[in-house]
Amino acid sequence: MNAVMRALILLVLCAVTAHGADQRPNIIFILADDLGWRDLGCYGSAFYETPNLDRLAKQGVRFTNAYAACNVCSPTRASILTGKYPARLHLTDWLPGRKDSPKQKLLRPPILDHLPLEELTVAEALKEAGYATAFIGKWHLGGAEFYPEKQGFDVNIAGCELGHPPSYLSPYKIPNLSEGPAGEYLADRLADEACQVIERSKDRPFFLYFSEYSVHTPLQAKPALLEKYRKKVAEIPLSQDPEFITDHARQVRNLQRLPVYAAMVESLDDTVGRIMSKLEELKLDEKTIIVFTSDNGGLSTSEGTPTSNAPLRMGKGWNYEGGIREPLIIKWPGVTPAGAKCETPVISMDYYPTFLEMAGVASRPEQHIDGVSMVALLKGGAAAERPFFWHYPHYSNQGGSPAGAVRLGDWKLIEWYEDESMELYDLRADIEERNDLAATFPGRAADLKSKLHAWRESVNAQMPTSNPASRPAGK
Repeated sequence: MNAVMRALILLVLCAVTAHGADQRPNIIFILADDLGWRDLGCYGSAFYETPNLDRLAKQGVRFTNAYAACNVCSPTRASILTGKYPARLHLTDWLPGRKDSPKQKLLRPPILDHLPLEELTVAEALKEAGYATAFIGKWHLGGAEFYPEKQGFDVNIAGCELGHPPSYLSPYKIPNLSEGPAGEYLADRLADEACQVIERSKDRPFFLYFSEYSVHTPLQAKPALLEKYRKKVAEIPLSQDPEFITDHARQVRNLQRLPVYAAMVESLDDTVGRIMSKLEELKLDEKTIIVFTSDNGGLSTSEGTPTSNAPLRMGKGWNYEGGIREPLIIKWPGVTPAGAKCETPVISMDYYPTFLEMAGVASRPEQHIDGVSMVALLKGGAAAERPFFWHYPHYSNQGGSPAGAVRLGDWKLIEWYEDESMELYDLRADIEERNDLAATFPGRAADLKSKLHAWRESVNAQMPTSNPASRPAGK
């Protein structure tokens, strides 16, 4: 940044201070890890208990068609911070990514192993505008030279290269987080840290990115809550529906009834409740925006299969709705009507321009090139229809194969990269994605495929390549 730009920013900050910088809203962004679309009471769960998030939904807007930019974590996290599609960043898998296997038909393309420092993050943009910035929790976007404090955050607590905690019970063995007393629960500890950050920042506008490690594996819960849900399972009538179904030769959880996961969800909900209480205690609740969402769909097809995303199909690691559709709740005091519902699709790149507009900060269209502000929607307005794209040129740990997808209006196309086959769904009529209409509407399928290919070319998306070492099954 040159001297002239620095001087201009300083003048703007001085002018804002002179006219009451404290009137700018605080922004708290809470990102859950692996939380499914239907894992909250306000989204239809009858087993998990989420009173605080349900209360937040009653106070704000609940989105029904909110999406993550990817079906696994690191790419979505990069999209939130940069406002760019993961394919544009060449960061399309969790870091460092799943290694290739000789059994694969395709080889993964190379990916970046970090979020580049050259990217101007939303934290840097808000910090330049005078916001205090803090990051707490899971980072998973590179090693020490790429930690949150290198990307615009004044404070970094527990943000490192780890994709999940070694343990949810202290000792945690997480860099940048001091150990607590033996048996302390990680969600509780991070809530403590978040409340302390809010306390320290109460006299100036702040941006708190609270990136929960919950509810990612390992599946570990507080003993009392675990026992509570074991008793709950024992007391509920047996369902006529099977606990598991088979899809794409994978066992998929069909019912929400795993006690340890339910206990983890309740602990996650408790952290949100504590933040809300702290804001009320400090009389900041009416000037603080709270945004809650998840980084990808719930884990349902392997690695423990802890939750069910039904009626959405599959889960984490897949481009079906269960892998990419997320809960999203936004409370903006004085702006969002209480208990509202928004059915307009949005995606994780949209947070960057949204936060800037909320804060009264100039947009950075050259940076958040793929994001669109949600402010008009939050004020009850409409948004122009636009396509949404997904590009996952990898084999996932959850059984998914390399694929891309596009949604435009109610229509969604999935293209499988191994054989270029397509599936077409009308999401309004078929949220479960069971009625493939590609053969019924070949023209629509071809049009969406053309749009997907053109988008891939426009962002210079990297494609998988043929694996010369692959052998047909049984050979």
